[in-house]
Amino acid sequence: MRHLYRCPLRWADLDLLGHVNNVTYVDYLQEARVDMFRTHVPGSRAEDLAEGVVVVRHEVTYVSSLTFGFEPVSIECWVTEIRAASFTLAYEVFEEDEAGERTVFLRARTVLTPYVFATERPRRLHDEERESLSRLLEPDEPVRPRSAPEVVDVPGGRYPVHVRFSDVDVYGHVNNVKYFEYFQEARIQLMAAGGGELAAGLHLVVARTDVDYRRPILFRAEPYDCRTWVSHLGSTSVVFESVVRDGDDVLARARVVGVCIDSATGRPAPVPEEFREVVAAATPSS
Repeated sequence: MRHLYRCPLRWADLDLLGHVNNVTYVDYLQEARVDMFRTHVPGSRAEDLAEGVVVVRHEVTYVSSLTFGFEPVSIECWVTEIRAASFTLAYEVFEEDEAGERTVFLRARTVLTPYVFATERPRRLHDEERESLSRLLEPDEPVRPRSAPEVVDVPGGRYPVHVRFSDVDVYGHVNNVKYFEYFQEARIQLMAAGGGELAAGLHLVVARTDVDYRRPILFRAEPYDCRTWVSHLGSTSVVFESVVRDGDDVLARARVVGVCIDSATGRPAPVPEEFREVVAAATPSS
């Protein structure tokens, strides 16, 4: 069984191209899973899961662009794996026409673990939670994180993460959605430092984002250190790696695949030579 959530859109969700920003989708996923918990998990256990879980990993694949509409967008979510102290959700964000034809905008998976914020420790799933989640189970391949990259320094690759008070939840932890925003800001700064603008008629879109959450980022006056670099440059794509650290402690890391798109056709296009030169400066092997 899959849970269906109808998520209202906001005008503020859009980027400069008039599409829902890649960060905003992760907010939609959060709304969908909270609604799922409150619908399918009984009594107080629903609030335990809605408010008492932490995200361990996100894998988000952007399929097509979503534009603003007054009708809510549909999100299906379901469970793909249940373990002793964690579980994995899958999502599909889509619209369906009168004939039942589905246009998919995004697919994603999230690994979550129940968490006791008073003690700052994870906990095992309760029997009632396992039973409720089992009713939404469609087993699939387990999520397996990639090996951690070695942190490297490149020109323009250092971004200070200043946590805003509005970034944190009631427990004082930065919300999982905000990490995507931090990595986006770091990526933009990296490109801007090298004068990295695409030629007219081209733009870079995010095709996939994987984020691993290692330790909570907390609200404080001092910024955290984010390092970003390019790990691969393909014919039409660029792969960015990012790590947020507090001293030597890694708090989170991300791998983002960007694709060069022809604005007129909406199809992938070769990365222009001028832009390749900028990206090369952010590539450790260059």
